[in-house]
Amino acid sequence: MGTPEFAVPSLRILIENNYEIVSVVTAPDKPVGRGLQLSPSAVKQFAIQNNLAVMQPEKLKDPSFVQQLVSYQPDLFVVVAFRILPKEVFSIPRYGSFNLHASLLPKYRGAAPINWAIINGEKETGVTTFFLQETVDTGNIILQARVPIGKDETAGELHNKLADIGAEIVLHSVHSIEIGKINIKTQDDSLASPAPKLFKEDCQINWQKSAHEIHNFIRGLSPKPTAFTHHNNTLLKIYRSSITTQQAGRSAGEILIADRQLIIGTGNGVLEILELQQEGKKRLTAEEFLRGYRILAGDKLI
Repeated sequence: MGTPEFAVPSLRILIENNYEIVSVVTAPDKPVGRGLQLSPSAVKQFAIQNNLAVMQPEKLKDPSFVQQLVSYQPDLFVVVAFRILPKEVFSIPRYGSFNLHASLLPKYRGAAPINWAIINGEKETGVTTFFLQETVDTGNIILQARVPIGKDETAGELHNKLADIGAEIVLHSVHSIEIGKINIKTQDDSLASPAPKLFKEDCQINWQKSAHEIHNFIRGLSPKPTAFTHHNNTLLKIYRSSITTQQAGRSAGEILIADRQLIIGTGNGVLEILELQQEGKKRLTAEEFLRGYRILAGDKLI
């Protein structure tokens, strides 16, 4: 059970290791683009390429969907980047249902663990498989793997890394359940931290914060939902930055250099913008951007 690209490596590795996938469950096709053409999820596309049966329920409590799951007499449900399963669904399989989560649970429970780990400046994160319980992301842990986070690594880069490492952990978890050799451990709720879904209004840069905090914020939201700022009422999306030793400006958000480099003052320290995008335009390096956009030293970003 899964929907986005993050779930595809886990499905692929189970097929490659000859596990019988009786069905794939994914989200209904969604309208995409200007023409609003119905587009299948990444998991559905991969499932069809591999001649797997696909189910796309609108409602997970739909009796006909639940009955179809029961009819398969499944041993196990493997859940990766899907929806919250109701108890009447996750309790169907003989050996239960487990989920792959992109953090070292109980840290970063919620919808955006990759983003929040980087935003908060973590030096490492990881993946966890755990048996589903009614309360989200709280079930007993099966396996975990730790993964370092690079100082300039973006959420997109970490996402791809965790998807591949997560697939290996999914495979080991399935095998351990299959042979009856699992050593589960309970989560310590006192160590839990939240990773709620991020919305556009959460993504505006606060230039009063330190260069280090803003750098983490930018890479934690790159490539999406994307940190942004405004220059003269023009929205600019910021994708990459680096912390520099340039002398600080007079005020946070002040543009110090806008000639081949784009250097900004912050509440503490100085930040260089490396990649950005004017709303409605292409994503560019700062040097490319500065050739076609009028921005001057002394201007302010807000």
